[in-house]
Amino acid sequence: MATYLVTGAAGMIGSKVAELLLRRGDEVVGVDDLCASYDVRLKGWRLEQLKGLRGFTFHQIDVSELASLEALFADRRSAGHGSFSAVINLAARAGVRDSLVDPWAFFRSNVTGTLNLLELCRRFEVGKFILASTSSLYGAHNPQPFREDANTDVLLSPYAASKKAAEALCSTYHHLYGIDVTVPRYFTVYGPAGRPDMAPFRFIKWIHDGEALTLYGDGSQQRDFTFVEDIARGTLAALKPVGYEVVNLGTERTTKLLDLIHLIETQVERKAIINRQPRHPADMLVTWADTGKAKALLGWEAITLVEEGIRLTVDWYRKNHSWAKEIAL
Repeated sequence: MATYLVTGAAGMIGSKVAELLLRRGDEVVGVDDLCASYDVRLKGWRLEQLKGLRGFTFHQIDVSELASLEALFADRRSAGHGSFSAVINLAARAGVRDSLVDPWAFFRSNVTGTLNLLELCRRFEVGKFILASTSSLYGAHNPQPFREDANTDVLLSPYAASKKAAEALCSTYHHLYGIDVTVPRYFTVYGPAGRPDMAPFRFIKWIHDGEALTLYGDGSQQRDFTFVEDIARGTLAALKPVGYEVVNLGTERTTKLLDLIHLIETQVERKAIINRQPRHPADMLVTWADTGKAKALLGWEAITLVEEGIRLTVDWYRKNHSWAKEIAL
């Protein structure tokens, strides 16, 4: 039986990755600091789903605090359990606009946290490391769809910069110490219990509850919306030994924000009240993945169409409306 350390275990992606590992019979040690970067009730709900599954243990730890992480690794060794089979680092501060407000928080979590985990992998002989990265690295200057070998030197936000720094650390630790590293770059992940700062959650809440929807720009922006379960499957596929590889996880399809609004209107049977605002300069106009490498290297591709993913996300919101309606956006 394999045992995996999953950081960010209370996050949308982390909790789904942990769930898939547990359901296939592995053990998961979950770590999350449960910070209030967004409404912690969402994180609590996700954790409750995991606590009912056999093989899950949880520790509230900030990955930027080396001493706390080191104690977790050391305690496992002293108990005779050996090294983790892999570290899946999904702990991160995410969000383009928030990173402009508090870039220090993003670098503590995304850069210092990654460095701490890589160093502990070296010390405690963990041979496999997965780093969650982002399509935000591709910026606005690259040809589309984005390929992994595109230039990532022109970044639009501190969030993207922090993730590029984390990728560089992973490459360094691979070349110096032989740690096998896969870096999946995620494209606009959404799904049930999703992040409330992202368009799918916000649009569903606003339209369902009859509130005005804030739309930045003219709605022609395009996103490669990727369903969270597809992303989790891709992350598990990334446990394959590869040396050091960066791999896009997306759908190879894009949806305009206005079309996303229309999909949600159809599902909730209510028209959106749209409050238009200027587009934010840090927002990308398009995210669009070339996933040829994921198919060839990992045998993975997304299977959930955005129409089905939005239906499942709307269903979750309806079922949890009694408390989800109060979540701050």
